Amino acid sequence: MDSNSKRQLKISRLIQKELSEMFLLQTKQLKGFIITVSGVKISSDLSIASVYLSIFPSEKGEETIKNINANVKEIRYDFGQRVRHQLKIIPELRFFLDTTLEYMAHIDELLKQ
Repeated sequence: MDSNSKRQLKISRLIQKELSEMFLLQTKQLKGFIITVSGVKISSDLSIASVYLSIFPSEKGEETIKNINANVKEIRYDFGQRVRHQLKIIPELRFFLDTTLEYMAHIDELLKQ
């Protein structure tokens, strides 16, 4: 593993940790609603972070992702405030719905039949 990919991994983990805490604080008052940052992929130049979110209940997934992407400037600003001492450049954040859990549940259902 070269130093560039180690740096990417380190920054991905930092982004995942900080965004997880931010979403946890925001969804605390919403009972039965959970947003989990399931993964982060960062571009090799560290300028773009693709953030994958698992959303429960999954029926609200698409709508939630739309809302998050509509507010991406504020989220990036808040994120930047949290990591300003750790990162020189705050990457552009792009949010995607992680459907892995949904897919696994579907496979599980099919196997039970």
